[in-house]
Amino acid sequence: MKVVVDAFGGDNAPLEVVEGAILALKKHKDLEVILCGKEDKIKEILNGRDERVEIVNASEVITNDDVPTDAIRHKKDSSLVVAYDVLKNRGDVIGLVTAGSTGAVLAGAIMKIGRIKGISRPALAPILPTKKDTDVIIIDSGANIDCKPINLLHFALMGSAYYSIIYNKEAPRVALLNNGVEDEKGNELAKETFPLLKNAPINFIGNREGFDFMSGDVDVMVTDGFAGNALLKGTEGAVTAVISILKKSIKSHFWSKVGYLFMGKTFKEIKARVDVQKKHAGSPLLGCKKLVVKNHGGCNRANICASIEQTMKLHENNLNKKIEDAIANLNLTEE
Repeated sequence: MKVVVDAFGGDNAPLEVVEGAILALKKHKDLEVILCGKEDKIKEILNGRDERVEIVNASEVITNDDVPTDAIRHKKDSSLVVAYDVLKNRGDVIGLVTAGSTGAVLAGAIMKIGRIKGISRPALAPILPTKKDTDVIIIDSGANIDCKPINLLHFALMGSAYYSIIYNKEAPRVALLNNGVEDEKGNELAKETFPLLKNAPINFIGNREGFDFMSGDVDVMVTDGFAGNALLKGTEGAVTAVISILKKSIKSHFWSKVGYLFMGKTFKEIKARVDVQKKHAGSPLLGCKKLVVKNHGGCNRANICASIEQTMKLHENNLNKKIEDAIANLNLTEE
């Protein structure tokens, strides 16, 4: 298996990205990695560890300050664009991993790779933990700010297929994010989307509120990118705030400090559970003709390694074929 990696995407590139690729290579003997970026810098980090590593030189870097579509068009020798070219033109490459600008990753996927036939828009689907020790994905989490009902229908189909692969669950529970659980609740987008999801070939459990998101009763939460991103960022902010408040409270009382000594293991387990970035690697950009996994800009080598492994797993389990089949079943249902 060959995976192309944008070696200069992300805040900690290229060191953490290259080291992450090396970690993946050590764990998987059937893996080959193509690193795109400034060749001299990559070779310096590799320091002779170039077994099953191919380097494709790219002299430019797309930053968060660049306008995404302009960057894809004009920074043709950037590490991200070169990586997309490799993914597009080489049939032996199964997917791309990058921690670069989200806007540029999305623009590049649409302009360079294209969408699966029948899919209206690609979507990001990050994973979060729930209180029942299961996980939930939110789709879309920011790739598509303004959506139509057909977009949310496609998000639901893709999210269901993705969840079934990651967790080996045949009929994941799909819900529509809303301001109430009643069927008639919501804005026009939600009201028009509801019957589409109800009649789709998925396990649709109806409307759910933001409160239910991490309850453990939902596997796939469907929404537009605006609300999804707000929910995601709000959740991350709430978790960070609670942890900060807990730390301050522990430090402010003598007996709390004593109690912490006995509960240190418990607190470490809680931190590991809610640390989504470390636990779940990247977020796939679902709906593209080839696999694209977008990692957090501040990711480290462990995250990059996990994202490469994630790409391999999605390829092995034919994610795109499952999405294509879901669209085909939908068309039959509509007819």
